Amino acid sequence: MSKKKVKFLVVTYTPTIKKDNDYYSYSPYVDEMDVWFRYADEYRILSPNTYPTDFLSKPFKSKSIRYYHIPFIAFNRLGIALKSLLVLPYIIFQLYKAMKWASHIHFRSPGNVTLLGSIVQIFFPSKTKSVKYAGNWDPNSIQPISYRLQQAIFRSTKLSKNIKVLVYGEWPNETKNIIPFMSATYSESEKLDFKERNFDKNLKFVFIGAMVIGKRPLLTVKIIESLITKGVSAELHMFGDGDLINDVKAYVESNNLNNSIFIYGNQPKEAVKKCLLDAHFSILPSKSEGWPKAIAEGMFFGAIPISTKISCLPWILGYGDRGILIESDLENAVETILSEINKGKTYLNTLSKNAQVWSQQYTVNRLEKEIEKITKG
Repeated sequence: MSKKKVKFLVVTYTPTIKKDNDYYSYSPYVDEMDVWFRYADEYRILSPNTYPTDFLSKPFKSKSIRYYHIPFIAFNRLGIALKSLLVLPYIIFQLYKAMKWASHIHFRSPGNVTLLGSIVQIFFPSKTKSVKYAGNWDPNSIQPISYRLQQAIFRSTKLSKNIKVLVYGEWPNETKNIIPFMSATYSESEKLDFKERNFDKNLKFVFIGAMVIGKRPLLTVKIIESLITKGVSAELHMFGDGDLINDVKAYVESNNLNNSIFIYGNQPKEAVKKCLLDAHFSILPSKSEGWPKAIAEGMFFGAIPISTKISCLPWILGYGDRGILIESDLENAVETILSEINKGKTYLNTLSKNAQVWSQQYTVNRLEKEIEKITKG
């Protein structure tokens, strides 16, 4: 009996840009989708083919991707909202046509396109489906109505059949559609044995994330500045780019922090890894997170995570057993970090080891096995 072909469709708001003979998209998303595509015989993407701002991009490995292009849509400004409303019938038609072709439908959620897709998929109850929900699944968090609506549709066992919704963290009282899922950056071969750090010398903090309001890079700088003012020997290494990078650089310059705070912009994975290998702390005081990739990366090598109490982060940090949970105001955050530092190197090395042991469960190898299970239904 011949094996049934897996015809894999990706529905996403992330743009797909054609350059020469390659399709490009957002780099971390490309890395993961290249894994998903390994377990499909044919694959197509439905997404916008333009985007209003630049983003870190790279090409997909496959040369055989086929593409349903749709216009970029948004509803945050009146002019573009009106244009978006006019093209909705075309997008819905493209969604229906693409889903009719597919044997497995994969959504990258949340987003305006996946909201429409969540409605159209109701008419294909027999097809297998998966949702990678990259946002905050916390049912008690404040989120846009469009996010709540697609969550409700995907969660419903009546509206969404044959679907696995992959969410970050474990949440109580969920339907059978909801599956806890973790991303990964490093492989089994990159695991290292735990090595105690010296917390008596200069403390090395690492920030990995976009330089945007949601990641609070300026708050991070001010936290380190305040720790230094209070007598802590500390330095901060910042990786990432974004709208606020010049503001952060200007603050560092005007406050004479150049010898303590180092801003690198976007860097290759190996450069980030090299910095993390001897880091004491990985800090990310975000406003919102889905899977806090940067925090998990630091934990993999024993950097103690410091984060705000949002999304699944309290669970990831073991509610304080493998990291430091802070509030989002500067004074409170600094006092919490100081209190933890003052507990001494034995306590801090315990946090470091707990973080590393937990994070090293989630490797690229394990991720690939989980993806293979999902694509095979």
